[in-house]
Amino acid sequence: MSLLVVGLSHRSAPVSVLERASLAADTQAKLLQDTLAAEPAAEGAVLATCNRIELYADVDKFHAGVAELSTLLSQHSGVGLEELTPYLYVHYEDRAVHHLFSVACGLDSMVVGEGQILGQIKDALALGQDLHTAGRLLNDLFQQALRVGKRAHSETGIDRAGQSLVTFGLEQLAGGPDVDSWAKGKRALVIGAGSMSSLAAATLARVGVSEIVIANRTAARAERLVQILTEPGSTGVAARAVEMVAVGDELTRADIVVSCTGATGLVLTGDAVETAMAGRTAPLALLDLAMPRDIDAAAHRMPGVRLVDIESLAEASADAPMAADVDQVRSIVSDEVAAFGAAQRAAHITPTVVALRTMAADVVAGEVARLEGRLPDLDDKQRAEITQTVRRVVDKLLHAPTVRVKQLASEPGGAGYADALRTLFDLDPETVASVSRADLNDADVKNRGRV
Repeated sequence: MSLLVVGLSHRSAPVSVLERASLAADTQAKLLQDTLAAEPAAEGAVLATCNRIELYADVDKFHAGVAELSTLLSQHSGVGLEELTPYLYVHYEDRAVHHLFSVACGLDSMVVGEGQILGQIKDALALGQDLHTAGRLLNDLFQQALRVGKRAHSETGIDRAGQSLVTFGLEQLAGGPDVDSWAKGKRALVIGAGSMSSLAAATLARVGVSEIVIANRTAARAERLVQILTEPGSTGVAARAVEMVAVGDELTRADIVVSCTGATGLVLTGDAVETAMAGRTAPLALLDLAMPRDIDAAAHRMPGVRLVDIESLAEASADAPMAADVDQVRSIVSDEVAAFGAAQRAAHITPTVVALRTMAADVVAGEVARLEGRLPDLDDKQRAEITQTVRRVVDKLLHAPTVRVKQLASEPGGAGYADALRTLFDLDPETVASVSRADLNDADVKNRGRV
């Protein structure tokens, strides 16, 4: 295993850099394709969220891999390599596994313990599977990360260590944790209909707003979100969908605006907010969860306007107290990293063991054929009994060594046992490689759609 991750996040880079380095969906696909075209990388996956961009790869050379992945991130993000490099972090092998598992548990999130990252990891895996850039290593890694994240949330109180980014943002707007009293009866405008916007709409409905207006470039998605909010037995909130051109008018009536789109430019300009405020006396609360930002930062300086964005959330969460459950989650992550490493090391020697047993079976077949030539009068029963006896002898001789070598290979530093087996038994490298290729093909078929 030669797992490498190169990335940047809210912990390593200022929001202004993250904002410029954000990757659109089509850019992510092109980045993955170029990653596999690069010489050091055999697999690739990209995890891109509002506050992190990480490129995972299975590489055969560490230094060449770091250089290549850094260059690819620079090229596809549009941020120059010299400017980007100081903000990049690098994790390799077990440290890379530990990093992703920590991310999956919410330990590396802006708001500790938030669970939305699991959906984003799931999306990253799905993209890698769709483009066939995630092979056995990254499929195993991301599948395990999802399981680790779910385990952390089910076995600990990590959820209590922080809220979702939406809830945390609303608390900042409300000036405290009593969001229900602050939001009750207010009108809300949600711009966007993706996963974050859907979460925002559901949260707003739960805290008691009187009306939610959904604006989205794709009308069908906005209508679908309205349908979910208003279906019988759900939130009971009044909701309707509007086109993006109606946002200006809705802005004059809304008390709370939450925006999270995939737009590359501003969705709400300073002029649009200023125009909306000219015709109203009530204050306006703006929550910008997009990266790059949807709402002009100049709005924060306007009278009656309160703006909370990713940058201000990062500053507010820096002083948030850590829950005692975090230590328990860290322990889970450490255990899971050790288990993943052992499983990968054991899997690494499997093709060699299979090749050894294949060679042994060929030797048995050859010796039985030679015996038949020398003893042509053997009947079928005698021939079968001799063949079975020889096979048993070979199996018993190989059983203990192959079981033990798998155990040894699963331990740290056990990678050399595969080489030792190949040398001792003079195994054909091509035979071992063919078994590995067959395993990779089987894993690709098995993991299709498994997210």
